[in-house]
Amino acid sequence: MRTPLTASAVLAFGLTLAVPVHADEAPSYGAPEASGAIEVSALGTYHSDVFDASGAEIVAHDPRTQRLFVVNAAAATVEVLDVSDPERPEKLFELETSGVGAADGSVVEEGGATNSVAVHGDVVAVAVEAADRTDDGWVVFFDTNGRSVNALRVGALPDMATFTPDGRILLIANEGEPDDDYTVDPEGSVSVIKVSRRPAALTQDDVRTADFRAWDEGRELHPDVRVFGPDLSTGEPGTPGRVARNLEPEYIVADTAYSAHVVLQEANAFAVLDLRTAQFTDIIPFGLKDHLEPGNEFDASDRDDAINIANWPVRGTYQPDGFDSYRWQGQTLLVTANEGDARDWDGYSEETRLKNLVVDEAPLCEDSPRIREFLADNDQGISTVEELLADHNLGRLTVTAADGLRADGSCYEDIHAFGGRSFSIFTTEGEQLFDSGSDFERITAEAAPEYFNSNHRQNSFDTRSDDKGPEPEDVVLGQVEGRTYAFIGLERVGGVMVYDVTDPHDVTFSQYLNNRDFSAAPDTREAGDLGAEGLIFIDGEDSPVPGVPVLVVANEVSGTTTLFRVDRA
Repeated sequence: MRTPLTASAVLAFGLTLAVPVHADEAPSYGAPEASGAIEVSALGTYHSDVFDASGAEIVAHDPRTQRLFVVNAAAATVEVLDVSDPERPEKLFELETSGVGAADGSVVEEGGATNSVAVHGDVVAVAVEAADRTDDGWVVFFDTNGRSVNALRVGALPDMATFTPDGRILLIANEGEPDDDYTVDPEGSVSVIKVSRRPAALTQDDVRTADFRAWDEGRELHPDVRVFGPDLSTGEPGTPGRVARNLEPEYIVADTAYSAHVVLQEANAFAVLDLRTAQFTDIIPFGLKDHLEPGNEFDASDRDDAINIANWPVRGTYQPDGFDSYRWQGQTLLVTANEGDARDWDGYSEETRLKNLVVDEAPLCEDSPRIREFLADNDQGISTVEELLADHNLGRLTVTAADGLRADGSCYEDIHAFGGRSFSIFTTEGEQLFDSGSDFERITAEAAPEYFNSNHRQNSFDTRSDDKGPEPEDVVLGQVEGRTYAFIGLERVGGVMVYDVTDPHDVTFSQYLNNRDFSAAPDTREAGDLGAEGLIFIDGEDSPVPGVPVLVVANEVSGTTTLFRVDRA
């Protein structure tokens, strides 16, 4: 039986937990006060009954039929749900991609994963990777009733699909990850497909490919764009070089019918795509987060047996996964979920723990100004590098060996960790206007201290502090009565953070909602939602609840898809 929080805690955090929390006993970790301006509450959940196998990843909505299209990567299908009654989502049928014939004469293979789905009008587009993910994949077209009508060949590992706002162009992010041995590394690209005529009539000539070869041919790359790892360039004419192979498009937002922005997660950067020419015009780094700065604290260890949100001599690489955009005072702003992601393959890995980094690669530079500043004045009582490297301090922190090394290779001047444990707002020139700092860990610490930085596969305490913490995965924006709100899904401890971002210089925390029951075994239906992956916001005019916006969250570990209504409080 669930024990609810007090009324004041429910208003602040929108949470239902299996542990009692009383207002006079609840610990304080400096979380921002919730405004309570809007109230997000669960409507209904569809269960795929697939645990920890990506049973629900990406979701798209068709307002005309009130159907959701949910990627079930475990089954390599897209499940089609009727949500006309949002309290009782019902599965109608599946979209099967294997065996569909493509316009170039190929046939979509069995054994490849279904990675993304997008819907516009009566066109459904599904991104499918090849059985060997380093081979070119496909985009398969269906109508909303589930009939396959065509398929086109795209790049290697198509990982995201989206339409431009007018529906005339379909964009596919071809991530182009290497094989596990790192002997084959396809180039990353974006497929640009005009779909203004009937999808059934499209040919392979309708696919244009935006690539990064210009930066291998002499175009200057900003030094803060992370290009690293083995160089598999052959040097032969027509083959992509190191930059084109290294950059991996992760997520696309088509801001207009003419332009799009593309996140390059591992590179900690985004690219600007001109849709008229199908060419990238710029690559802009996101920069680094300074965890020594006030407001940027985080919990760095899973072995300190405590919630210890503190400043550390660490720089965070934002490396967002999902992002969204909106207009403010005539300019486009990018809102990012700063997850973090490493290149980690059998043949090459940048990922290591800090204590192993100094043994296997190079020591920390004891004359580093940042490290000396921290050792001279910190709240943890740490005065030596040896103490800093203890397991209960920074020793177990997951860091990269690819950044921070002094030019002569003798020692590491800087410590770089993955992700920002936050969400941010950037201009399209890369200027950061807002970052949520340490909010997510402070809010989740107060909401559920017994399960602070829990993993999503188990009910645990502090198990993710050494590696990206709550791990913000995706963000979607929505309008509620003239205000713009950001909804950020947390992959590990779970739940959705809600912020009012109407003015990027005056962002306010609104609510934290976690549809998870920590008292239940994670592999049961009673556990609720685990592993938020894909989010969409349905405007009130398109909603299955007339006039009321709906948020939909697909959860890859629990295999659930949950609908939430969004009301003014």
